[in-house]
Amino acid sequence: MRIIRDPAFIDPTDRGAAAAIGNFDGVHLGHKAVIDLARQTAQDLNAPLGIMTFEPHPRAFFAPDAAAFRLMNAEAKAHCLKKLGVERLYEIPFNAALSVLSPEEFAQKIIADQLGLKHILVGADFCFGHARSGTTDDLIRFGADMGFGVTIAPLLQIGETDVSSTAIRQALSEGRPGDAANMLGHWHWIEGEVIRGEQRGRDLGYPTANMSIAGLHPPKFGVYAVKVDVRDGPFEGSYDGAASIGVRPMFGENVPNCETFLFDFSGDLYGATLSVALVDYLRPEEKFEGLDALITQMGADCDRARGILKDA
Repeated sequence: MRIIRDPAFIDPTDRGAAAAIGNFDGVHLGHKAVIDLARQTAQDLNAPLGIMTFEPHPRAFFAPDAAAFRLMNAEAKAHCLKKLGVERLYEIPFNAALSVLSPEEFAQKIIADQLGLKHILVGADFCFGHARSGTTDDLIRFGADMGFGVTIAPLLQIGETDVSSTAIRQALSEGRPGDAANMLGHWHWIEGEVIRGEQRGRDLGYPTANMSIAGLHPPKFGVYAVKVDVRDGPFEGSYDGAASIGVRPMFGENVPNCETFLFDFSGDLYGATLSVALVDYLRPEEKFEGLDALITQMGADCDRARGILKDA
């Protein structure tokens, strides 16, 4: 998969894709349905399969001080899209100049002139251009005038619930990773580099791999049964484990992070990239009376997680 970050200086071989457009945060089942339509269109047109997305996320651009909301960072999203067979990922820089383009200017300058897309696919709720004033009807009209095809994909529902990144965030905030997974089509994972922590877990007999969750929507703080993929390094592979996400109240108020204990594992993971998939929520964070009580609870958490994960 080729990643194109500057549409003004695009290689001619990267033009002419059939591309789905959106933020694709989480790459959930609704997104995958649009990507499947784009894949079929690309095959019909003998064109590369593309995705057009925006970095930073427009919401972060307009409200930089708002609470973190992303389900995955740009690297994790690119990794997921590559696994789905995407050939061209257009990461359009979302900046002040882009934000003031009218819908027609966006269609002409970005879609037609710079990227030269043959066909675009969007969800039924897609809006674009300054103040999100462009509609899917506008897009169809611009496509007819500017020479690109347009397909509008219906919104996907599970039961009576629209599959959306917002609904997935709510499920995670309420400690319902299973419901989030039903909409994602996979477990929700936290992906990042293992960083050096304060090594308290090692002292307690439960050495953990620590990862930052800065910039990501925080799931409900507490302890989870998790599936872990070590993506690189000498210990690359898949493991079961238990993870604590939150501020570690036993040791004062701290910056939220994710600390994962891998079962039946021994090794140095510093610098490795991990994907930690949230399978089940076990309990909230607690402040125990002492370390012995904490260690006893950690053992019980791991036993419970093992039982859950053997059937997951």
